[in-house]
Amino acid sequence: MLDTDSSHDSRLAGAFGPTLLIDLAEDLILAATPEAGALFGDPALVGSHFARFVASGMDTFVVFIAEVQHRGKAWTRGVTLQSAAGEPLQCEVTARAVRHNGKEMLLLNALDLAGLEQHAAEVAAGNFYQGGLAEWQRAQSFFADLERENQLILNAAGEGIYGVNADGKTTFVNRAAQEMLGWTTEDLLGHDIHAKIHHHHLDGERYPSHECPIYQSFRFEQVNRIENEVFWRKDGKPIRVEYVSTPIYDGPQLVGAVVIFRDITERWESERKLREAMEEVAALRDQLEEENAYLQEAISIERAHHDIIGRSEAIQKIITQIELVAPTDTTVFIRGESGVGKSLVASAIHKDSPRKRRPMIHFKAGAITAENVGSELFGQVRGAFQGALKDRPGKLELAHGGTLFIEEVADIPIELQGHLLDALRNREVIRLGDDRARSLDLRVIASTNRDVDREVQAGRLRQDLMLHLGVFPILCPPLRDRPEDIPILTAHLLRIICKRLGRKVPVVTEGAMRKLQQYHWPGNVRELANVIERGAIVSQSDKLQVEFQSQVAPGTLPNSTLLTEADVEQIRRTNIIACMKEAGGRVSGEKGAAALLGIKPTTLYSRLKKLGLKDDDW
Repeated sequence: MLDTDSSHDSRLAGAFGPTLLIDLAEDLILAATPEAGALFGDPALVGSHFARFVASGMDTFVVFIAEVQHRGKAWTRGVTLQSAAGEPLQCEVTARAVRHNGKEMLLLNALDLAGLEQHAAEVAAGNFYQGGLAEWQRAQSFFADLERENQLILNAAGEGIYGVNADGKTTFVNRAAQEMLGWTTEDLLGHDIHAKIHHHHLDGERYPSHECPIYQSFRFEQVNRIENEVFWRKDGKPIRVEYVSTPIYDGPQLVGAVVIFRDITERWESERKLREAMEEVAALRDQLEEENAYLQEAISIERAHHDIIGRSEAIQKIITQIELVAPTDTTVFIRGESGVGKSLVASAIHKDSPRKRRPMIHFKAGAITAENVGSELFGQVRGAFQGALKDRPGKLELAHGGTLFIEEVADIPIELQGHLLDALRNREVIRLGDDRARSLDLRVIASTNRDVDREVQAGRLRQDLMLHLGVFPILCPPLRDRPEDIPILTAHLLRIICKRLGRKVPVVTEGAMRKLQQYHWPGNVRELANVIERGAIVSQSDKLQVEFQSQVAPGTLPNSTLLTEADVEQIRRTNIIACMKEAGGRVSGEKGAAALLGIKPTTLYSRLKKLGLKDDDW
């Protein structure tokens, strides 16, 4: 902060521009230049309060004063001033903190922007050039007097200020300009200042004086405000500056220009860093958009498999396996109980494979008589056997270029499994009754719901065929092992079924969902779809009615002589429900369900509790 003990009244009398010395503690104007009195329309400014000249933005002005006190100097165009008559003034306010007699004061300069522009527009160019040598000498004297009378203000100002005459020669340079530029008054006074500090652009391109806005100020009587140029220091380093170049008049005569500039290198560097940060943010945003696009693509891939519904770890593992193996031609072997969706997995693999343009040929040996499996699989020529009336390709040939899905491979007769293995190994097929081999280019996906090891030991499956097919195994878990998938499966199936039936989708209550999740599902997802469709049909209210019906009649066994533990559990459950219905819900007594089952009532009570059976079930 500048400390001065000189008389402020005598020092500011006739000073340069509208300048005030303000006591901040009292908000009193201690000194003012005549230009300030003219600008504010009150010649008697001294002793009055400055706050009355702030039209609006007092809060901004208070923040501005705090900035001046902190930094020692500051400028702003955000404060709107007004004259004593209340007329708004367009000003650029520049201030510097000073100390006088131990008090904090504000040296404030108000640059009247509107007045400068109006003045520049009214004055005719070229008057000075008609004045001859005498006018030039008078201009030199004018600048000398101007500098002498305003030396205190010029040197107290935080902005760099210098003057040039009509020939471009330097007439005065204040202390701040010398400090910022590194040039002394001896270096600059009387010299072409453009050649000293403004000779090149930052990129090294030469800067002719006739293109310089400062020279245009006194040659074309223009006020020029430049926000980003460079001045060159004496040590050869550039500083970024913004400046205002204003024509100066001696009465009606144009005599040169005054330049007020400030070093914005630090601010420009901060803005540069901000721009780089914003660019980095933009780059991160682009990266996030790309990642989001990737996630959307991942979602699309998942939805391509969305016939395989579920959020359980087992289902997510299956989807991952599909994504891994689908782009290859690797043979896939899918295992799982009936109704778990093995064919959906096979379809998803084919749809994501390079062979998706060709159809996936579905071969289900269990749906064909044993005598016709060979011709269906390998094809036939006319006369190959009785009833072979024409040539016909088999499933292997039809799948050429695409995918062959063999559902329940264990249903293929053992005597044909060797022929199938040869065809797959040699990649060629011979139709029944023919001796000509046809080349094959296909991918094989096989599935079974049986215990492969047991089928191999029983002689119903060739081990070498299983080794050939089992390159990439996928296990589809039963629905009872993933109850967390039942809610999302229920919603999915209910939406599809109700759309097909043309019915409003009913609400699935917590009680209904609890029943669905507690049920053992021996038929897996296929059975769930049946239960949902049946519930959509019978539900008379807006709530889904869940009813289970035995898929295995009491006293009967499925076609296979082997029963899983789940099959046994389901038969027991179904039988108990039938007995409870027959007994009207009674457990004990002569006609109770326990008597019908031939067990003790306590045993039946224990089984009902274990199976989670309640009155609603019968």
